[in-house]
Amino acid sequence: MTQPADEVEIGSKSAFARLLGLHILKADGGEAVIRLSMHDGLRNLHGKLHGGALFSLIDTAMGQASHSVVGGPGTVTLESKINYIRPVDDGDILCRAWVVHAGRRTQVIEAEVHQDDKLVAKAQATFACL
Repeated sequence: MTQPADEVEIGSKSAFARLLGLHILKADGGEAVIRLSMHDGLRNLHGKLHGGALFSLIDTAMGQASHSVVGGPGTVTLESKINYIRPVDDGDILCRAWVVHAGRRTQVIEAEVHQDDKLVAKAQATFACL
């Protein structure tokens, strides 16, 4: 599959992101959208997308949204909470993350993961500004 010209594979900077197969569709203005295509390496014992892989997608999207506000990797995850809503068997999922509050010391970020029009997961996190 070829990637669109405006899509960036973040694996060039992160071996872990490359392992997962994450692709940035947008990362600016306090918002990020990242695509993940399901593959066999991401399956749990039940054949569904592993919750850890889904959480990694969310954390990466939140990090990209956060970094787009501070102009680079100047923040880290302090805490995060996720609600897993429905399993993923196959196909692509999109995670959209956005900064809700950008303070001097912390940021609050939310994210949603969708497969087509179905909500897969919802999350919120606090990031520390370094």
